[in-house]
This record gives sequence, structure tokens and C-alpha cells, in this order.
Amino acid sequence: MRPKMAITGANGYLASLAQLYNRDAFDFVRVSRADVDYTRPVEVARHFERLDFDLCLHMAADATTAHCEGDPEGTHKVNAESAIAIAEVCRARGKRLLFVSTEQCFNAAPGAAPFSEEDEMASTTRYGQQKIEVDTWMRGHLDDYVVLRLSWMFGLPLPHVTPSPSILGNVLAALRTRTPTAFRVHERRNMTYAQRLADQLPQISELPSGVYHFASQNGRTTYESARLVARKLGATPADIDRLIVPDEETYADRPRDFRLASDKARAAGIELATFEQDVDACLGDFGWK
Repeated sequence: MRPKMAITGANGYLASLAQLYNRDAFDFVRVSRADVDYTRPVEVARHFERLDFDLCLHMAADATTAHCEGDPEGTHKVNAESAIAIAEVCRARGKRLLFVSTEQCFNAAPGAAPFSEEDEMASTTRYGQQKIEVDTWMRGHLDDYVVLRLSWMFGLPLPHVTPSPSILGNVLAALRTRTPTAFRVHERRNMTYAQRLADQLPQISELPSGVYHFASQNGRTTYESARLVARKLGATPADIDRLIVPDEETYADRPRDFRLASDKARAAGIELATFEQDVDACLGDFGWK
């Protein structure tokens, strides 16, 4: 009998991909914003108290930086208070919670990248701070949980599955529309093929309780990564120089490097690669190579 997995943000990109490729592994109990209002944490708790599930994958969030900065109280209810409300229900009912966190927990961290699961977190953004709050609460209050800190994810469209903004989509748009597009020179981050998450959801759901970084490794700046993607897509050197433009100003005063180390996840049997390998895998899956 397949376990019943409650999945929040059920219409989002990663959740849609997870459901598409795991129909035989789980009976998904879909939870979308049509079902529950995450600005009302008490109502969220009541909804999950009534819900029939064996484990919960909480992916719903308001990740829009402008929303989080412009409405810190409202987005705190969505991203922190409602997430903790779900966690409390899972604890009371003895259900495992898988919580999707973010690399943004480290965008102002005091240490050196790539960051491990035990390194000190700090974020300049409300979104990152809200995720840190939930992350910290879970580690202090739950016994059966997985916190999955994701890097920037990418992929290509499938029927009824629309990717979130990504390095691949941004470069594709620049090349297709012939629009010069700036990419940050003073930023380093991991970028991971989203299919890896969908393909390994059953293994992820059974990881020992704890925090895991899910990130394919990347030593390039975002600008260098964009040039790599353009080359993989077959752009000419002249087009790459004209259309993939260096953004020399953003973070020039304090370069950002919030890459995640994924040694712990790999040691637990989760397959992760390099950014270049992931780009090749994605383009190969879609017949572009």
C-alpha cells in the first residue's frame, strides 16, 4: 500500500514535477491555496488536523523577495507561522515532515562557502530569515523530520508543469529574443536540475532525521554559469559576448557566495552532480543534445 503524502504548494513547479514522477510511490494528498489560506495559521492547523496523510512534504511558500520585504508580517504568517503550525500537527500526530528550505539561509552567513548543514546561517532577506526561523524551530522541536535546503533549481517545461524562473530559462529567453541580458559577476551559487529531486523523492522521504543540502556543485559565478549554458545551447561566441552581459555592479561592494556543500546528502545515497553535468542531463532529457 502506497503511503499518503500530503504535498503543499501542489500546483507549483517542484511539487508538480514530484507528483508527475512519483505516482507509483505515493498517494498524493494535494493541498493548494484553494484549500487553505496560509495567512491564517490557526486555520492551517485545523486543516491539517483533519487531513488523512502518512507524511507531509511542505513546499508552499511566498518566495517573492518584493512581497517578503514589502509585507513582512503577512509573509511571516505564510512562510514561518503556518509552516510551524503544520510541523506542530505532524509532531502531535506522529507524522514525518519534509520541509523545503533554501540556500538563501546563507546569503549573509559569516563563514566561507560552500556551507555545510551545521554552519551558522544568516540572511539579508526576509524570505531567508523566515526560512531560518522554521528551520531552527524544527531542529529544536521535532524528532522525525527532514529539512531539505535547496539551491536554485532549473528545468524545462512539460505538459502541465511550468518551470520557475531559472538560469536556463533566463539564458534561453536572452538567446531567443536576441535581448542582451545581465548576469551577476559578484555572485556564486549552486544550480541544480530539478529532475534530480523528483527522481529521488522516495529516497529523500526515508532519509534519517536531520538537515540536508540538495545542491549540485558549481564553482562559477552566475555570469560564468550563464555563458556556459549559452554555449551548451549552441550559441556562437559572438552571440554569447553580445547577449550574455556581465552585471559588474550588483554586490560589487560585498560579493555573495552562498553555495551549499552536499557531502552529507551524497553520503546518504542521494545522487548529485555538478552544474555542468546537470545542464547536460537536462538538455539530453529534452532531446537538445
